[in-house]
Amino acid sequence: MKDIVSISLSNGYLWKTQRKFFITHLRYFGEAKKGLEQSIQQECAFLCEAFKEERGPFDPQFYLNTAVSNIISALIFGHRFDYHDERFLNILRLDTEAIALAGSFQAHLYNVFPRLFDYIPGPHQKMFTNYGKIIEFLKDEVKRHKENWDPSDPRDYIDAFLVEMEKKKSDPEAGFNLDTLVLTSLDMFEAGTETLTSTLRWALLFLMKYPEIQKKVQAEIDRVIGQSRQPSLADRPNMPYTDAVIHETQRMSNILPLGFPKRACKDTTLGGYVIPKGTSMITNLSSVLYDKSEWETPDTFNPGHFLDEQGQFRKRDAFLPFSAGKRVCLGEQLARMELFLFLPFLLQRFTFSSGPGEELSLKGQVGFTNTPRPYRMCVMPR
Repeated sequence: MKDIVSISLSNGYLWKTQRKFFITHLRYFGEAKKGLEQSIQQECAFLCEAFKEERGPFDPQFYLNTAVSNIISALIFGHRFDYHDERFLNILRLDTEAIALAGSFQAHLYNVFPRLFDYIPGPHQKMFTNYGKIIEFLKDEVKRHKENWDPSDPRDYIDAFLVEMEKKKSDPEAGFNLDTLVLTSLDMFEAGTETLTSTLRWALLFLMKYPEIQKKVQAEIDRVIGQSRQPSLADRPNMPYTDAVIHETQRMSNILPLGFPKRACKDTTLGGYVIPKGTSMITNLSSVLYDKSEWETPDTFNPGHFLDEQGQFRKRDAFLPFSAGKRVCLGEQLARMELFLFLPFLLQRFTFSSGPGEELSLKGQVGFTNTPRPYRMCVMPR
């Protein structure tokens, strides 16, 4: 497991080829497929039913994680998982733990001194163990696909990749093999689960912390959608305040403050500094998302950042939660779809509040991602 490198951290011909394939089939199976919106709406309904079953304060992370992962699972595997599927729930727990461990001090030291830390116990070893189990889960999914797939009718990303493997046998550098299939599936699964789950957790936390904002969102939902139908993507242009709250959540939560490492492809001069070709660089997204020269109240949760004087939604150039450049998050559009469908759906049906006597903290836990501290909430049907 230690020798496996994420495709998201690769470069050159392999990265370009896999990126192109990913984008093409994400559009085919996801963004451009009319059924995706309906699938997300259906998952919203499952999530609401799970919330209804709770009696008293509860931690929503488990439910949000499962619901969000089911969207990307449907794209990769062609099916969703039941909220009580213990095997799948264990994979989610292993992945959440591995991502948290990836931000530990020992994991960072391993990146600097890999040979030394191969022999030293610590959180990094647990991280490798977890990823090994997740890889086995993904290999089992690929094996099941190979047993009954129809090359003329791909059902999902794995099927489409298997078809491409046959087409690209003469081009091994393109990376269309079983190892790459497992790794790209892992990349998609993690990226499509962890960041969006954390964003929704932050959103509910902000709305409980600022109930007056929650009421304004609900008032807009009642005015535009009502209670007789589910929210749809077509509602977004008519719901500027809700859209602003979602964008402000992404800005304030700053899920990936340092993004992914990048490498200079040529000698470059930037801000008076010379960056030699091949230099690894980290993008500090916090410097943009909290820039005092760009945001009126950068350290305050303020949906007004994304509203003009008439109360209409406005775009901001400094809004870069998905990073920037050629290596911007490939799942940006899918994430935008999910955020707009999940959050209004929940607020249409529930009012959220903190548990009795519990103080909500807006201080995050910074690991590989910036996540909220665990909290419990109460839901009141509307």
